[in-house]
Amino acid sequence: MEKQSIAIVGLGKMGSAFLNELLGQPNENVEIVAVVEKNNTPGLAVAKARGIKRLSIDELVAMGEELDILFDLTGVTAVRKELRDKMQASGNHHTIVAAENIARMIWMLIASGAELPRAHANPGY
Repeated sequence: MEKQSIAIVGLGKMGSAFLNELLGQPNENVEIVAVVEKNNTPGLAVAKARGIKRLSIDELVAMGEELDILFDLTGVTAVRKELRDKMQASGNHHTIVAAENIARMIWMLIASGAELPRAHANPGY
């Protein structure tokens, strides 16, 4: 099976919970390679402790096709637009930008009973 490299943008309540759940899964075919978070959140501390790179949006976009899936869990429309615009301008047609609703679906498949925190009003694009 092909390994999937992922990044999480936004490690607030939702992003931190999602990160922790993914890290707790025994799947070596999914690798969290980077996070983007401006604030010192619990999720950022976990990422740093696990050796996951903290990047800026520009550094993340520069990863190009090394990145398979980018989860935007910020809930911020301006960040969504910036991510989409910069990914398109980079010519990267490989990396998928996944919104919160995709993270929720994955959560339902892997989480054991706990609910993913609802932090944002509009989870889609």
